Amino acid sequence: MIAARKEAQLTQESVAKSLKKPQSFVAKYENGERRLDVIEFLLVAHVIGVDPCDIIREISQKISEASCEIEI
Repeated sequence: MIAARKEAQLTQESVAKSLKKPQSFVAKYENGERRLDVIEFLLVAHVIGVDPCDIIREISQKISEASCEIEI
């Protein structure tokens, strides 16, 4: 989400303003201090102009790669 926001040349403040939330809301989910629920995730994706499915695919790929590295 951070990379997508930066690629869109958006600041935390501008994303927060579009979401009608404080800048700390964006900072906290970007820093892992809070998680987004599904609705929030979709809203953030819309604001930063990315397809939420692309983000989910990327996360899924990273999880798959990480699980392949674990020896059982």
